[in-house]
Amino acid sequence: MRDVLDELTKHWQAGESVGIGTVVATFRSAPRPEGAAMLVTADGSAVGSVSGGCVEGAVYALAEEVRDGGEPVLQRYGVSDDDAFAVGLTCGGILDVFVERIDRQTFPELEEVAASVRAEEPVAVVTLLEHPDAGRAGSRLVVWRDRTAGGLGAERADDAVADDVRGMLASGRSGVLEYGPEGQRRGEGMRVFVNSFEPPPRMLVFGAIDFAAAMARMGAFLGYRVTVCDARPVFATHSRFPGVDEVVVDWPHRYLAAEAEAGRLDERTAVMVLTHDPKFDVPVLTEALGRDLGYVGAMGSRRTHEDRLGRLREQGVPEQRLARLCSPIGLDLGARTPEETAVSIAAELIALRWGGRGTRLSDAEGPIHHRG
Repeated sequence: MRDVLDELTKHWQAGESVGIGTVVATFRSAPRPEGAAMLVTADGSAVGSVSGGCVEGAVYALAEEVRDGGEPVLQRYGVSDDDAFAVGLTCGGILDVFVERIDRQTFPELEEVAASVRAEEPVAVVTLLEHPDAGRAGSRLVVWRDRTAGGLGAERADDAVADDVRGMLASGRSGVLEYGPEGQRRGEGMRVFVNSFEPPPRMLVFGAIDFAAAMARMGAFLGYRVTVCDARPVFATHSRFPGVDEVVVDWPHRYLAAEAEAGRLDERTAVMVLTHDPKFDVPVLTEALGRDLGYVGAMGSRRTHEDRLGRLREQGVPEQRLARLCSPIGLDLGARTPEETAVSIAAELIALRWGGRGTRLSDAEGPIHHRG
């Protein structure tokens, strides 16, 4: 829903009803992830996408029907072996789409949710998909770290779901949970979809060089909140890094330690050390490798890498932590320019996040998408 949230909020504030289809589960090579959404407005406009084109028409028609008074619907779309021209996914995947009406009556908490997302306050929207009491489908519970709003029809269910959702919210995960009809942890009959809106992950780029400018642009494209940091004020300027969220003049290791102590780094944080200078590299890598971060990479030749490893060992960094260092940074794409190198680094980051192998898909077999 994040990609259509601004448009959805605009129609909600205008007192209009919209139909919205949200991907709540995917199987095999489905083209869009959980949480992808398409809304159909009162004037028939479509915003967003649930499949990249394969089943948009069918979801559009269903969203119009639900918008105009129909009941919420959980619909599965997949490949049809019997009829190649039936509505389905040509990629061979399967996705479940929940279609519902959203307006001031059905989702009174929407404006507060949107405000939390804008303020980068973690929040999750839980939607009831299936229940023995069909009338409860579409009910909603909004979960913050310190409070909840709305409800799923039973206090026990609200408590159980909120507890589990806070765990998912901490790691930024969305997905379907299943319980007994009244929230029993062992049971079935009630399924809910958790749509997590966590703040964007952070990318810290150390070293204000041309490769850093290209990496910062790539990080923003991938959805990271990007900071460029360098101790040299003549290089660390906003004019050299336009569009970056932050440009910081500080010693890299000192800045990283302060951000970690302030609780602004987590297991999704990516650190790129591009300075090529041991007096910068070694202290910040020692600090970064001592933290549970998502990615730590350092640029340099193999000779530089071996020298760097020796210096890090002298600083007492244990071997199991050194094994987490991505150096030389990036995948072997034959990159030459700063922009090509940024693609190489981004490719390694994505592969590690989702368990990819970094090989050519045409030379591989099996599923294209990895579940991580």
